[in-house]
Amino acid sequence: MASTATSSTVVSSESSRVQAEAQAAVLASLEAAGSNYDPQYQRRATDLHANATSVAKQEARLKKETSALAKESAKWQKELDKATKGLNEFGDMQNWAEMMERDFMVLEETMRLVEGEQPIESASGGSQWR
Repeated sequence: MASTATSSTVVSSESSRVQAEAQAAVLASLEAAGSNYDPQYQRRATDLHANATSVAKQEARLKKETSALAKESAKWQKELDKATKGLNEFGDMQNWAEMMERDFMVLEETMRLVEGEQPIESASGGSQWR
């Protein structure tokens, strides 16, 4: 029985040694493969970190410029609203003038009928306002 225990310990010890050697070989292989790419990736990582600072500065500037643009846009919107209101008032004034002209034409026609004159036919509706 002692020889069975000893042989199992030897097999177990041999198995552990083989596993350790295999693990060391795999790690050495990975390290060798990684060393080819390591400088390239380190340079890229350095560039990314350097560019991150620049991007952060650009982002802050963009926020500032966007805020200024929003203020300018609001200012122009106020001007547009004011111009639109002015045009509406002008349209209202034109409408008022047209209504006054119609009232004067009705008044003129009424006066003409009261005086007994013949109706005047013209393309402009018979108004004598010139």
